[in-house]
Amino acid sequence: MNPRIVSPGSPRTIIAFALSALLLGGCATLSKDGGFDTVTQVTQDRTGKTAKVIRTDDDVASVQSSIKALLAKPLDAGDAVQIALLNNRGLQATYAELGIAEADLVQAGRLHNPGFTFKRTRQGDDVLIERTFMVNLINLITAPLAKKIEGRRFEQVKLLVTNEALRVAAETRKTYFEAIAADQSVTYAKQVNLVAESGADLAYQMGRGGNWSALEQAREQAFYAEATAGVARATKASVMAHEKLTRLMSLWGDDIKFQLPDRLPDLPVKPLELDNAESLALQNRLDVQAGKLETAGLASSLGLTKTTRFVNVLDLGYVRNTQTGQPHERGYELSIEIPLFDWGGARVSKAKSIYMQSVNRLAETAINARSEVRESYLGYRTSYDLARHYRDNIVPLRKKISDENLLRYNGMLIGVFELLADAREQVASVNGYIDALKDYWIAETDLQTALGGKLPNNSVAMKGQ
Repeated sequence: MNPRIVSPGSPRTIIAFALSALLLGGCATLSKDGGFDTVTQVTQDRTGKTAKVIRTDDDVASVQSSIKALLAKPLDAGDAVQIALLNNRGLQATYAELGIAEADLVQAGRLHNPGFTFKRTRQGDDVLIERTFMVNLINLITAPLAKKIEGRRFEQVKLLVTNEALRVAAETRKTYFEAIAADQSVTYAKQVNLVAESGADLAYQMGRGGNWSALEQAREQAFYAEATAGVARATKASVMAHEKLTRLMSLWGDDIKFQLPDRLPDLPVKPLELDNAESLALQNRLDVQAGKLETAGLASSLGLTKTTRFVNVLDLGYVRNTQTGQPHERGYELSIEIPLFDWGGARVSKAKSIYMQSVNRLAETAINARSEVRESYLGYRTSYDLARHYRDNIVPLRKKISDENLLRYNGMLIGVFELLADAREQVASVNGYIDALKDYWIAETDLQTALGGKLPNNSVAMKGQ
């Protein structure tokens, strides 16, 4: 049997092409991982910890099992970060942005549903039947570009979601150090209060015996009152830091009784040297990469807007009419929007403005990234030098002074009040070192964030282990 040849321009060819494209477009499906593999890989690389999206009851059970194991011992900074990445509810909500963006991508790759109309009329004994099959040609033409645009946006959302995971990790790490420092401050505030109480009691007894002036007695009582207030302030700061850390890890019930170490990690042997901080920041920061993708996507979107500025409704349909006693009528129908009142200029102008807005925001992000990394590195080095100065100079000198005063007290060269005053000053110097050490670890985390979530040659200590 000889095959029947249909001319390329015939309605059947057009409809066959439209149906083929429709079937191919309908093949787009959601991925198995929902784009989360990228988040997992980048987060693992930059924090050393695992991010996980919770979708099923099995996921919930797995996450809870991991959290219980971590809470069974005093948490280090890495443990706190791991719990936050797994359990932070706000972060889990952000993870859902990936599913939304991927759904938009798949939808962009699917053509609009075709239309079919059926009309049957009777005129006497004659029956007229009209059938029309319509396909949106504009959607058929622009679908590949629309899918490309949504693909870029999907990649951008991956970066933004990962960046949010890194932000939560950094915030958790900083709060972890603040909580430990606050606990240590409570300990030393209580020591100061105990010394002040002893001084106030002694002053009161000596005042009753007429061996101490009312002025000196009032001074000791005032210091004791201030020390008591200091304990209250330190306790409040400790509770607030613990609660903030609890929120970041999204813990409740008995899990809020997590344990922290008694003291902050020691200062590293030497600080990190950075000669190319700005280039590292521009290369690694996810907000810069996301801005680039957004700008590229808007450029493509601008091209699409220009392409469809005059015609944004174009439908092609196959028509087949039958009438009793008459030959069948076949043909096609073309429906087009006439740009009589709207020539698309406003849409193009809006697209251009949105594109230029993105260009300038990208430039702002890059400029801010350079400035932030310079500022963070200065803060990092200054905090390191200050903490080392406290550790190597101020605290040892205060201890030496305390030892000398104790010898003089034993030799009856100074009185008990001088010894108590020296003890207060020594505790104050230790408190200063705790604050300086806390500031160093926070500054290191800020530098890590400014560089994109990872320090060069990341050491174990830098990962919070």
